[in-house]
Amino acid sequence: MKEEIILKEKINLLEKEIATLTDQIERINRQIKEFDDLKNEIKGIKLFLGRSDPGFKTGFPEIMQKIYKKK
Repeated sequence: MKEEIILKEKINLLEKEIATLTDQIERINRQIKEFDDLKNEIKGIKLFLGRSDPGFKTGFPEIMQKIYKKK
């Protein structure tokens, strides 16, 4: 009898842990989707700037190299 109660408590605890993990995974997936959306927007901006300003194509890589060297 006592073993059954302990087993039920363990099962309930595991169910709560699974629910918590599921919530965390869903939150992380939403953040990943946001990052993917931002990545696509940045690509679009870079493409637009490259077409509208020819100097951007040469200047942007130089700027990025300077930024990565500082890290």
